[in-house]
Amino acid sequence: MPWRWLTFINSWGDPMPIVIISDTHGSLEGWEKANHYLNGADLILHAGDILYHGPRNPIPPGYDPAALAQAINDVGVPTIVARGNCDADVDQLVIRTPIQSPYAWVSIDGVRILVTHGDREVVNRDELVAGGQIHLWVSGHTHIPKLEIKGPVMFVNPGSLGLPKAGEPSLAILEGKRISIVGVETGKILMADSLS
Repeated sequence: MPWRWLTFINSWGDPMPIVIISDTHGSLEGWEKANHYLNGADLILHAGDILYHGPRNPIPPGYDPAALAQAINDVGVPTIVARGNCDADVDQLVIRTPIQSPYAWVSIDGVRILVTHGDREVVNRDELVAGGQIHLWVSGHTHIPKLEIKGPVMFVNPGSLGLPKAGEPSLAILEGKRISIVGVETGKILMADSLS
């Protein structure tokens, strides 16, 4: 599969604030709690499980998939989405942003990012990591925020906006090479580190 990198730099040539989210699961309430961060971003990366709550999950607070789809369409910020295990072909009919499967590649100010949901193994993972072709590996699926550096790669799971399993809804913010995971209700930085 040929690689295609999307490169985004703001009009001043500065690194852009990137908001990384996952597992909204149809929760308009979770999206609205994160509005301050989402509307202040220059780019949003979504690691999947967008509209459907899934058969094993409870219905999240503020569950309204149609309204969430409209909010995503109206956010006014470029958004890149990787398909999750709860996402279906029909979701693409209501979301304007292409839902990429099984992952999306992004390059921002020299930082190479792979976005995947995390429910299945990515082909050639070890080669991608060992070859220095990835700086930041984004995944979701567990609904638990995580920030971990393994060799030259930072792995980040922003947690879940719709069905958090470890405290409050959370997201990650990448500014330059600094990444922070933030609780959206308290604004508290739950964990932070810098890319090498």
